[in-house]
Amino acid sequence: QVQLVESGGGLVQAGGSLRLSCAASGRSFSMDGMGWFRQAPGKEREFVAAITWNSSSAYYQDSVKGRFTVSRDNAKNTVSLQMNSLKPEDTAVYYCATARTWGAFHSGTFYSQERSYDYWGQGTQVTVSS
Repeated sequence: QVQLVESGGGLVQAGGSLRLSCAASGRSFSMDGMGWFRQAPGKEREFVAAITWNSSSAYYQDSVKGRFTVSRDNAKNTVSLQMNSLKPEDTAVYYCATARTWGAFHSGTFYSQERSYDYWGQGTQVTVSS
């Protein structure tokens, strides 16, 4: 049974940092792309960041570029999201997800679309106070 479990969320003041982690189990995800999405109250879920299977490329939503960094450890089947200089508008439930890319190249547009992902975690709450 495939499972994705996020951790690391919490309450932080504006300007602070958090590091989210996502542990995948049930099979190897070493050939898959992995992404982070978020959903704020009353809003649709949106793309945040993604990383290719071999970490050769990373993609970010414009609003988080320069503040967030996505990374992965294929040996541990984990993906992380380092979030710095957090803003109140970053408040949301953050989800990790996997995209079956089979080690093939895909564009940033592919990674930014929810339909590209097949497994999702349950989410972790991030709250940034002003």
